[in-house]
Amino acid sequence: MGGDSGCAVENSGGELTCGDGCSLASNRRTREDAVVRFKCQLGGSGDVWQSLKVVFLLSFLASGVVWSPSAMAQVDQPTVVPGDSRGPSIILILADDLGYGELGCYGQQLIQTPRLDQMAAEGLRFTRFYSGATVCAPSRSVLMTGQHHGHTRVRGNAGAANPSAQALRPEDLTLAELLRSVGYRTALFGKWGLGDVGAAESGLPGRQGFDEFFGYLNQMHAHNHFPAFLWQNEQRVLLRNTVHAVGTAGAGYATEAVEYADDLFTERSLQFVREQRERPFFLFLSLVTPHANNERTREQGNGAHVPDFGPYADRDWSEQDRGHAAMITRLDAHVGRLLDELRVLGLAERTLVLFSSDNGPHNESGHNPSRFRPAGPFSGMKRSLTDGGIRVPFLAWWPGTIAAGGVSEHVGYAGDVLATAAELADCPAPSPTDSLSLVPIFRGQPERAGQHEFLYWEFHEGGFRQACLYQQRWKAIRRLGGVAQLFDTQIDVGEKTDVAAQHPNILARVTDYLNGARSESSDWVPRAK
Repeated sequence: MGGDSGCAVENSGGELTCGDGCSLASNRRTREDAVVRFKCQLGGSGDVWQSLKVVFLLSFLASGVVWSPSAMAQVDQPTVVPGDSRGPSIILILADDLGYGELGCYGQQLIQTPRLDQMAAEGLRFTRFYSGATVCAPSRSVLMTGQHHGHTRVRGNAGAANPSAQALRPEDLTLAELLRSVGYRTALFGKWGLGDVGAAESGLPGRQGFDEFFGYLNQMHAHNHFPAFLWQNEQRVLLRNTVHAVGTAGAGYATEAVEYADDLFTERSLQFVREQRERPFFLFLSLVTPHANNERTREQGNGAHVPDFGPYADRDWSEQDRGHAAMITRLDAHVGRLLDELRVLGLAERTLVLFSSDNGPHNESGHNPSRFRPAGPFSGMKRSLTDGGIRVPFLAWWPGTIAAGGVSEHVGYAGDVLATAAELADCPAPSPTDSLSLVPIFRGQPERAGQHEFLYWEFHEGGFRQACLYQQRWKAIRRLGGVAQLFDTQIDVGEKTDVAAQHPNILARVTDYLNGARSESSDWVPRAK
């Protein structure tokens, strides 16, 4: 491999060299287990995203900053004092299956979310923000890589049928790797879904840029809010819950529920923030509420398993409805505790906190969604490509930088977090990318923010479908081999009226885009069924 001109490899001394032997950086790692981290096939027929990662690496080394590959998760990271030019700490909080309309600040009338409403009042609320996908794994892949759904590695929930298809690979550059490379301490507490032990181990969090991990590796395991065990990095940690197992992937439900996973993730997050308060950090708090325990729904009719019903205990609702609402209110309290801790530690003005959801609301707990109108004014839910399945809450909080009480109609999506973090950390983002920085929006300069001409989604379950949003207005959705439907979301937020016949030029433009929007993937081949 060392003789292949143009390829960046690591030699036995840990020094990064190009294919003809020239040194790209000296005094790199000296660990005997140094591995090839970057592969390039510039001019070849391989995966273009491998090439992009090497292009990023070369430009990054030229900047004089030392790169620390995720494969070396145990290498000591440089200490960076507060106020370092590499920017603020960043906390990303992701809810699981939380709908656009399930927070008070987005119009919810029944479910109480006082702390998230306060976060919105003290920060910036986006009204036209989208998830990366309509189900969890690809949405998280978009979030971590800054590549849209047709370019990112993981494009669906593959599960046990093809676990490697739901795993990030060594050549994928993640948000955590990017920030760790400039001295941020990185941690993930909660649900991952982009790598697992065994065939999907290339995507394990410690191999994708996270210094610390505590949580669920796969989404089946994450269905159970009272699991028998969680993962601490790559080791199982037993919990005090007694669980009736369903299958072999960790799924099931508790018959004796003692330890609630989101409570544990919040405690670990608070501990991490206290420990890292003297240096920049990136914390990904990936909560699993209000996702249903699907296995418990199937066997007991109630997938909204929560420690208590909180303020809904006396409501004349079903247990499922009370449980669903209590999940969201408990999630809200977790966010409040974290924001409070930042203030106590004096970190609020040095920390950007982002809150969002991985996709639209679900209908899987046995609860009654019509009671809560979880998608707000939009059509569809999780697994839909209409806005109900992909338009999500997005809040940004950064006292002293983000003005209080702001509302933004800027059209963005989960993939934009990577470019945003790169700008704040003063490090180069990969180029080309599907990510645009939101920093100008945060700083009250929306006129300086880039605009996506297109946003793109696809969905593989039940037959391949594609969707795009063109010029922040025109929504196109089509099935494999079919003609696209076209909706004018400016006047039809519910996407009820197909206007393709009235706008043939727009239809032609979006059809042309959909035809070429995605890169080929042997793991994610479009199929009619």
